[in-house]
Amino acid sequence: MDLSGPIIVAGALVDFAVGLTGMGGGALMTPIMVMVFGVNPTAAIGSDLAASVFMKPFGAFVHHRAGTVRLDLVRWLLPTAVPAAFGGVFLLRALGDGDALQQRVKYVVGATLVLAVAGMLVRMWLDRRRTASDTEDARVPVRPVATLLIGLVGGTIVGMTSVGSGSLIIVMLMLAHPRLKANHLVGTDLVQAIPVVAAAALGHLLVGDADLGLAGTLLIGAVPGVVLGAVVSSRVSGPAVRWALVVLLTGSALSMLQAPSAVLLPACLGMAALGVLGTVRARHTESTLPQALGSARPGGTPTTPQGPPSGRTTGI
Repeated sequence: MDLSGPIIVAGALVDFAVGLTGMGGGALMTPIMVMVFGVNPTAAIGSDLAASVFMKPFGAFVHHRAGTVRLDLVRWLLPTAVPAAFGGVFLLRALGDGDALQQRVKYVVGATLVLAVAGMLVRMWLDRRRTASDTEDARVPVRPVATLLIGLVGGTIVGMTSVGSGSLIIVMLMLAHPRLKANHLVGTDLVQAIPVVAAAALGHLLVGDADLGLAGTLLIGAVPGVVLGAVVSSRVSGPAVRWALVVLLTGSALSMLQAPSAVLLPACLGMAALGVLGTVRARHTESTLPQALGSARPGGTPTTPQGPPSGRTTGI
């Protein structure tokens, strides 16, 4: 194992963000290893997946103990997601070999990061609607066909890029089951991710992509990082952090796609401007909610909201 200080710090920072926001770490860790540390894209994907195999159970265990895992959803996801994740490794290899493969993998990861940005935007929009409409249901029925398709698409993307187990699949589940409780979405996504990520990691090990020493180095920083992020999550503005990640992922995606500066800079600035507006709007909503609730009660007595908005969840 190469105990590289910068890689340990990178693992800690990425998984701090994971613990803080509930998003998957592959969307950040893979491009960082490629662009900052010069790791081959295929090796970065395999190593990130190998590290994730050991990280996912932490959050899954917490949610399972809390009873926020929909095992019926998991059972419908896995029949397609697990073989798709394993097969995605070999689909990636079909893109070529040598330098040509590494360049094409960069494009695939860049395109997937664009999807991850879109997924985060959709998730924030859905979270806001959940808070306003209050229509969550822990017993919402499973949609089998849609869930099987989510497993197929999400598993393939995870196997090819290591991105998607926490940033794309959860959004697709939200769209297919819009009334499902937010914490049940996170818990279900974390549990299904364990065998899916393991299948993808096994595939990359078989083709020689995963560097276990690199994965172990990442874990040294990742474990305390994700725990600290989960602790801090209740004290930091969720919208501000998520918008910062959107800007970062936008820059990473366009860099992997080798977009010129004339495109990259305006895109990041535009996302940052949207983030400022979104954060200000979220804070305004939070400040006016108690008054709105109070005016709705007989006599106009203000009430204090019980707990954080339902969309504010944290996972690993």
